Order: sequence, then C-alpha cells, then structure tokens
Amino acid sequence: MTYFDDFEIDTMEEQIRLIEEVGFVPFFKNEIEGFSLEEHIAPGHWYTDSQESFWDAWEWKGPVIKTAKCAYGKFLKGKAMYVSKKWFFDFSNYRRDGYDFDARYDDGLAPAADKVLYELIDANAPILSKPLKQIGDYGKGGRKGFDGSVTRLQKQCYVIISDFKYATDKFGNKYGWGVAEYSTPEKFFGKAFADKVYKRTPEESYDRLFKHFKKILPGIDDKTIAKILV
Repeated sequence: MTYFDDFEIDTMEEQIRLIEEVGFVPFFKNEIEGFSLEEHIAPGHWYTDSQESFWDAWEWKGPVIKTAKCAYGKFLKGKAMYVSKKWFFDFSNYRRDGYDFDARYDDGLAPAADKVLYELIDANAPILSKPLKQIGDYGKGGRKGFDGSVTRLQKQCYVIISDFKYATDKFGNKYGWGVAEYSTPEKFFGKAFADKVYKRTPEESYDRLFKHFKKILPGIDDKTIAKILV
C-alpha cells in the first residue's frame, strides 16, 4: 500500500492495519498531500466545524496505541504521528543518532532542562502530564520550558505518548480532552526495544527508512523525504 492509493479509514481496526502496513501515519495534514490520517479517514470520524462534531479519531488514539503497540508522539515537525513498532527501532536509532540519553547529555548535545524532564518521565513512567508537571514543579513560580523539552524529547524519540486518559462524570461517561500519558520507549516496549534500537548504525537505519518512505510515498522527491526524517 502507498499513501496515493484510493482508500478510506472507517474503523479503528482499519486504522491499526494502516499503521502496521505503512509504518508511519501522521495525524494531521502536512506538506505532502495525502500523507495523513486526516486526509484518509471517513468524514463521520473526524471533527469539522459543522453543528454535528465527530471525535472518533481523537478518542481512538489511546486504544490504537495500546492495541497496535505503536509509538505516538510529535515526531513530524512538532506534529503528532503514529509509528509502528516494526519501524520505530530504526526511526529511534536515527533520530537519537545512536546515543542513549545519558550519552547525549554527557557529550553536551542536550540541555539540562531536557535531562531533568527525561529523568522524571523515566523514573515515573507511565505518567500523565498533570502529575508530571506537579512533581517536576512546572508552572507559576517553578520550572519553565515544559512544552519545549517534552517536544524535543519526542522528536529525538526518547519520550513517547503511551496513552490518553479522560475525566469521567459520576455516571462513568468520559468528557473533555484526552490527557497525554508519557513514557519512554524502553519502558513502553520493554527489553525488545533496548535490544534492537542500537543494533544498526544510524546511517544504516537512515538508509532503511529512506527506502521505505520511497515505497509509501512514490514520486515524492528525495529532498522532501529527507526533511521528514530529520
């Protein structure tokens, strides 16, 4: 399957199959036309400005992550993307440039603010954003830069979103926005991730990723694909 085939996602199960087949599924539209869940999901499952709103794509996030055992986070220029377990090993290896976080920090390639947040998540994973901010003293009068650090850590594949939790009313009905739950790939995927993530050189992982993107995005120029991977 490629992103330029004629297909439509009508169920959560179909979305899971898409993730497992193509490996990389951006949530929102981006610079490559057709390369997103938003552009392929059936209208009845996507929010619009009409009087009748559909939030299925948002409500499916947590169950999709858990069922597909896939990575989810701000991996595409600060925007969310699903990455299948099969491809997340190479994707992480390349984005990390072969470094675990401690080695990256020791070589002066990560700021102290990112180290503080990474260690908090690693020690408490999985953890919702609200208690994470509380134990880290993020907020008025406390530490600053939570959003910047957590976005960088996701981009570099040291942190992922492992679920979304909803508040419930006294009848058990969900309401409001789903709250992100953070984890590390090492905690979420377990030993399988730790054993495989650095198995290849970052250059070998990049080559594999590049060839795969050429298959799922046929006709897209090399420069554009390289920008996705950076």
